[in-house]
Amino acid sequence: MARIVQSGGMLAFVIETFPQRLRRWGAGQAQALRVLLTLGSLMAVCGASDRMDAVTPLFLGAIASALAETDDSARGRYRAQVVTLLCFAAAAFAVSALIDRPALFITSLALAAFWLTMLGAVEARYKAIAYATLILAMYTTLGIGNHPLAGPDERLHELLLLLAGAAWYGVFSVAWCLALPAQPVQARLARLYSVLGHYVRFKASLFEPLRGIDIERKRLSLAQLNADVVAELNAAKESIFRRIGARAPTGRIARYRGLYLIAQDVHERASSSHDDYNALADAFFHSDLLYRCQRVLHLEGEACRRLAQSIERRQPFVADTATVQALAELRSAIAHERSHAREPARQALLASIEALAHNLERLDGQLAGASEPTARAGRTDMGLLDRSPRSWRDAAERVRRQLSPRSPLFRHALRLAIALAAGYGVMWLIHPAQGYWILLTTLFVCQQTWGDTMSRMGQRMAGTAVGVVVGWALLDLFPQHLVQALLAVAAGVLFFATRSARYLLATACMTVLVLMCFNQVGDGGVLIVPRLVDTAIGSLIAGLAMVLVLPHWQGRRFNELAAAAMRNQALYLREIAEQYRAGARDDLPYRLARRNAHNADAALAVAVSEMFREPALVRPRAGVALRFLIQSHTLLSYLSALGAHRVALRSPALAVATRGAAEGAAQALEALAADVERGSADAIEAATAPADERPALADLLASDGEGGDAAAQLIRTELSLIGQQIEALRGHALQWLRPVVETSE
Repeated sequence: MARIVQSGGMLAFVIETFPQRLRRWGAGQAQALRVLLTLGSLMAVCGASDRMDAVTPLFLGAIASALAETDDSARGRYRAQVVTLLCFAAAAFAVSALIDRPALFITSLALAAFWLTMLGAVEARYKAIAYATLILAMYTTLGIGNHPLAGPDERLHELLLLLAGAAWYGVFSVAWCLALPAQPVQARLARLYSVLGHYVRFKASLFEPLRGIDIERKRLSLAQLNADVVAELNAAKESIFRRIGARAPTGRIARYRGLYLIAQDVHERASSSHDDYNALADAFFHSDLLYRCQRVLHLEGEACRRLAQSIERRQPFVADTATVQALAELRSAIAHERSHAREPARQALLASIEALAHNLERLDGQLAGASEPTARAGRTDMGLLDRSPRSWRDAAERVRRQLSPRSPLFRHALRLAIALAAGYGVMWLIHPAQGYWILLTTLFVCQQTWGDTMSRMGQRMAGTAVGVVVGWALLDLFPQHLVQALLAVAAGVLFFATRSARYLLATACMTVLVLMCFNQVGDGGVLIVPRLVDTAIGSLIAGLAMVLVLPHWQGRRFNELAAAAMRNQALYLREIAEQYRAGARDDLPYRLARRNAHNADAALAVAVSEMFREPALVRPRAGVALRFLIQSHTLLSYLSALGAHRVALRSPALAVATRGAAEGAAQALEALAADVERGSADAIEAATAPADERPALADLLASDGEGGDAAAQLIRTELSLIGQQIEALRGHALQWLRPVVETSE
């Protein structure tokens, strides 16, 4: 297949062979392929042995096992599969033993739902296993409810088939990890550079010398895109770390680790801001300087996209010479502007443009180094922080720290347990024979946030309706059981291919699968009406639980998240200042401080985004939170600029002054964070003095004799901008804690 792409202004044909296309598609849909192999082989065995009645429990067990799967190495996946099967067996046999004792059953189910949900505090692996265990318990109730007169032996046989299906998927999962150990890392890195490229290209849109542009709106979009980049960075790091082990990585994993570290550096440089964009647009309105900066940054965003494609296709990455030419032209334009600039203010802004050009050159150098990422070894600290629990005591401590009504996870766990208990009560009032669909729907719909729950509710109900209509039509068109089994396999594969991005379609596919499977041993048509009714009831119960059981609106978390963002920014600033004294080094403490600052900023951005999905009555100050987020992210961009230009200062006096000014800003951030977390508006107001009574942070550097040095100029500019952002954050914090009537959000 030939595709036309644009590179450096030239059109070129890229030949993508069928094996490359197949490999690329397989990397993106690896789990769907494993599900295809599992369900297809199970259906073949059942058909060959004339045991189509075993299809339903085998399929449901395999699906539950697939839902428990997380990105892991072969050894880690094998251990996780053993734990998964043990949890599945315990849940299945417990349900079988207790389902005929309603009071004991629902009490046990509610307790299991609470504690299994709390296991999510340990790490993602246990969160997935716990959630899948609850799903398998619901599948067990469906099987028993579909055969209410079955004896103990038949019930045991059904349970063993569920576990056999789960184990069979585990075989394919572990074998896949052994055969393709680096494929998940490859897919993660390709996704990371694709998202990073989108972020860089959008950042280029800020460099437009046009008046009247809403820079604040662009910064808000940038903060939300930054949250996506941070999420991909974290996912890529965890994927790499699970495959490193105790020894230093070699081969492809070593290369991927180098690419991940390059992505971190590119992110810091791309997220930096060197001056106020409105001031730059006003000063260079009649110049093409900003357009040239925009073009360079856009080309570097395209380079990230091309790097993502090279990773995806396992092809060498070749840097584009167009960026080098664009950088040379930018340098020439800066020199021309320097020769004509007379006003001190314009010269100061031009110094920011020069710092930006230097940053863009270094960013291009980082991307060019992606052709040999392992060359970073020996020049930098390549260590990664292991965030997994180190012992059972550590895991238990993580759960214990979340056992508080202040914890969103605790509230979600309690909400889910109560919702399941309520669903069970409603089930017995309506139709106890087929009502376990209510519990399953409640489990799927009830999410940790209001926005996700409401989204799931609408998509679940619509998807079920679509699936019922399609399933009824397919049952009527294809009465042959073999064809229906094949349709069930296809529906299961489509479910896993679409469940992350298109939940409505995934729900429809799962509904079709269930109807096809249950029709193997009875009349699947009798499930159509109960499926619709139970889905509506379960969704309604989940929505009511979200409102009535410890609702945790994002506005109630804002103080905590805002304080965490400012504290992490203060730690990041201290690490930056230390490197201006001792020299730049990408060691683990520095990278950890940088990553924590971006993680906290991303958490704040996600919370504010979720706030606008909540009812208007519970977010009267969402506009203030939005403006706080914009200022907080802007502050982080100025910190990133300081971090991007780290260098050992030649003047000891300037190094001391820099560290002192940075420490003053860090202390101001920490004090503001403490006041915001306590909700103390009086303390914030008391700490705010008129600007003329308190020297600006940049004034601490003004007396140094190195005033003409580019590094000194950059430090003065960035620290001054940081001081302005801290003042803006103070004002928004006061508005949050002492709300005033706003004309709009």
